[in-house]
Amino acid sequence: MITVRNVTKRYGGTTVLDDVSCEIPRGGITSIIGPNGAGKSTLLSLVSRLQPMDAGRISVAGLDVAATPSKELAKTMAILRQENHLTMRLTVRDLVAFGRFPHSGGRPTIEDLEHVDEAIRQLDLTSMADKFVDELSGGQRQRAYIAMVLAQDTEYLLLDEPLNNLDMKHSVEMMRLLRRLADELGKTVVLVVHDINFASCYSDTILAMKNGRLIHQGAPSDIMRAGMLYDVYDIDIRIEEIDGNRIGVYFA
Repeated sequence: MITVRNVTKRYGGTTVLDDVSCEIPRGGITSIIGPNGAGKSTLLSLVSRLQPMDAGRISVAGLDVAATPSKELAKTMAILRQENHLTMRLTVRDLVAFGRFPHSGGRPTIEDLEHVDEAIRQLDLTSMADKFVDELSGGQRQRAYIAMVLAQDTEYLLLDEPLNNLDMKHSVEMMRLLRRLADELGKTVVLVVHDINFASCYSDTILAMKNGRLIHQGAPSDIMRAGMLYDVYDIDIRIEEIDGNRIGVYFA
């Protein structure tokens, strides 16, 4: 499991995470929801050690994030950042192969290449494997980065807005893939997602954040309630039940 204890993060004089504590269960999908500026991406970046925390402690699978060597952490969890920038021109296959670096040290084995090919296939990128990443559309590029994370083959997958730039079809396919990774391969998937209905339909656990604090945590059936969602978003959201899923209607 991922354990977060009394974690605080400040930028200058601004507190963006304020004494956050939670336990994210091992296995399944946990979605982090909340308005802009709630601290969702910051929490994920601290769990993955992309940024240092100002106070508190985080552990992943029993590993102290602040003290564990990077190579060991990289075999335990993989992170998709919200913003990704390449400093060199790479093909899709070369990019995805970077995900194997913690295992291969830059000298990929046959097993490493098999992981790369499988990740490319899972993200429907086989026909684009030899194209340069800068030739792809925004959605195709996002899938290539997710394939890189998938190729890393860690138990914990941390994904910051993985549905960015994806159309409806590929958003649904992405969530189905993540659900399959959790159910069939035992992955623990933690993602920041803006669409509460994707969180409701595909998650086992939802963390709801606001103003740098965790204000609710529970199963989708607990969180997808009008009063709970008003606490988070300050708007009235009507809840409808469709095929056993709670759907929030918020555009009218």
